[in-house]
Amino acid sequence: MRRFLHGVVEVAMVFTVSRAAHAHTEVTLIAPGGMCATIEKLIPGFERKTGYKVKATFGSGLGTKQHVTRGEAFDVPVVQPPYPEMLASGNVVASTATPLANVAVGVAVKQGMPKPDISTPEAVRKMLLAAKSVSIPDSANGAAAVVSFNKTLKKLGIAERMRSTLKRAHGGAAAMSMVANDEVEIGLTFLSEMNRPGIEKVGPLPREISPRTGLVGFVSTHAKDPKAPRALLRYLSSPEAAAVYKSVGMEPGR
Repeated sequence: MRRFLHGVVEVAMVFTVSRAAHAHTEVTLIAPGGMCATIEKLIPGFERKTGYKVKATFGSGLGTKQHVTRGEAFDVPVVQPPYPEMLASGNVVASTATPLANVAVGVAVKQGMPKPDISTPEAVRKMLLAAKSVSIPDSANGAAAVVSFNKTLKKLGIAERMRSTLKRAHGGAAAMSMVANDEVEIGLTFLSEMNRPGIEKVGPLPREISPRTGLVGFVSTHAKDPKAPRALLRYLSSPEAAAVYKSVGMEPGR
């Protein structure tokens, strides 16, 4: 019995020492703003489970890829395809590419307002043309949601007709604030960014006109301790993470 208890104590001590050592290791992550709510929900669980600490930075989809391509030393970059320039830069380990989730561009209205029909491409076309004002993230900042939405407008054949209707905001959160503050009739951004009080999600745009945007994580070639970023990627692609992705309107995996 004493030997058994002694063994348990030894295992506990090893685990405690291991967590203490990890606690001195900070894992740096950079990701698009559409991942902000999700990553912030997942970080505490990862830190408790591993003892590592995470420092996360969020920006636009394009900006994130540019940071990595320039060689800025983030341990785990999360980016949206395509990313040929980033791979060519040699700043990520290509073999560590880990699909995390996919996210759709969706529609939101002010809380309490009628929800428009967006069940078909034609219904979306009618909704957009009937709207007096529509908020979207500003493409000048490299927001991936509006890059996707611009392609949707071209598929619907209404890109030119919508120019005067679109109201551009500094990011998806700001676009949703415009909806909540009754500055626009409807707003569009990634579903994962629709967490502003005062709005209601209508739902995602149909796949035929709005393919989902993928989010892929990598280990940086500049990582000082590759074990830490690999552990973070495993956690971000785990069943536990999948449940969080679903809770914010994202689709786990490929």
